[in-house]
Amino acid sequence: MNILDKAIEISELYDVYQDLLTDKQKEYMESYYYNNYSISEISENMNVSRNAVHDQLKRTVKKLYDYESKLELRNKDKLRYKILEKMKNEKDLNKVLDLVKELEKVE
Repeated sequence: MNILDKAIEISELYDVYQDLLTDKQKEYMESYYYNNYSISEISENMNVSRNAVHDQLKRTVKKLYDYESKLELRNKDKLRYKILEKMKNEKDLNKVLDLVKELEKVE
């Protein structure tokens, strides 16, 4: 997985699980991943060391992956989206009904 794909994945996880993070974690993540601030810029803005910013980002990203491994909300959302896309393009009513049943199985 390249750097861009990894950043997109982390952003998607953040979108799903941000309400489970502290305000401080959110501020670091948004500064780094959304506002494109460097670790040095964040450390200056927060009056902490660059190492503290790096550690906080690393721990928060790990936490996001932990949430996903336990709850799988992002994966379920992607699966629902794929099924809905198939439904939009399907003309056979029986196949649409099968897709509805498949959608209902996604917990």
